[in-house]
Amino acid sequence: MTKREDMSLVMKMAVRIIAILLSLLVCAIFIYGIVKMNPVQVYEGIIDGAVGTERRMWITIRDAMILLCVAVAVTPAFRMRFWNIGAEGQILLGCIASAALMIYAGESLPLPLLLLLMFVCSFLAGMIWGIIPAVFKAIWNTNETLFTLMLNYVAMQLVTFCIVFWENPKGSNTVGIINAASRAGWLPPLFGLDYGWNLVIVLGLTAFVYIYMKRTKHGYELTVVGESVNTAKYVGINVPKVIIRTVGLSGGIAGIAGFLLVSGSSHTISTSTAGGRGFTAIIVSWLAKFNVWVMAVIAFLLVFMEKGSSQIATQFGLNENASDVIVGIILFFVIGCEFFINYKLEFRGRHQEER
Repeated sequence: MTKREDMSLVMKMAVRIIAILLSLLVCAIFIYGIVKMNPVQVYEGIIDGAVGTERRMWITIRDAMILLCVAVAVTPAFRMRFWNIGAEGQILLGCIASAALMIYAGESLPLPLLLLLMFVCSFLAGMIWGIIPAVFKAIWNTNETLFTLMLNYVAMQLVTFCIVFWENPKGSNTVGIINAASRAGWLPPLFGLDYGWNLVIVLGLTAFVYIYMKRTKHGYELTVVGESVNTAKYVGINVPKVIIRTVGLSGGIAGIAGFLLVSGSSHTISTSTAGGRGFTAIIVSWLAKFNVWVMAVIAFLLVFMEKGSSQIATQFGLNENASDVIVGIILFFVIGCEFFINYKLEFRGRHQEER
């Protein structure tokens, strides 16, 4: 097994396409062998569940945009080799900030000002939640993986604490739909599209992070720190400052994802609002090799499969675990094909072994 020197973009795409086709073949064998159903009908059900109607299509796009936002958020930290596993908590802190402003200031502020405050405060809340482990890492070299992971559970407890005061109706242990009548703090439609603002905000953040990482001094510094801390120190880069700044940005963007969830999607808050996106985003970021535009494609495909799998579970009476197996098979092949992109197998002949 040797590392490949280089592979053209066309060949990389060919390997990935072959991997997807093979995964669909294996899924077809699984579907027919286990549940005795026509795989083609099941695949049609997946497509119908994800984009079968205009509403389903836009819900798929909405959820893909939120997943992309979280993937874009964790990417600067990961590019710096800071393993931010705390995006779930950073999202929840952004949700708390947005929900609090909707509840306490929703009826007293004009909508544009309210939305702007929600956006800024969600960013700041997520940023603070990211800066806490960054400071400990920069000064005392603590383990950021454990630190950020534990902060997820602290954030969940904070949400639980807030629900005690915000529950509606009283005794329900849920917040309910916030400002359902007035829609104060809800992102309005854009160009006639219910989730148009979600699309614009996330694509704008994606472009910003791309430029930040590829075209700015800060992006260059975090890349150098990620490749070698000693080299960064040698060339005069303030490593602690870069760590704190980068992870703060990462947490802030995750906080904006919380704003989008509360203001532009669910319009409520619970401990499950983040929905595991902080962990799924790690897969998206790594599969895209930190390319934010490739992340957009991967995020859409993952959400597409998630929505489609839920549909076939209902339509064909399958256990939800069966749909999870289908998604797992496809992910296994997609992730596994990266081995053949990065490495190759060379079989030694008998004469080479004798030498």
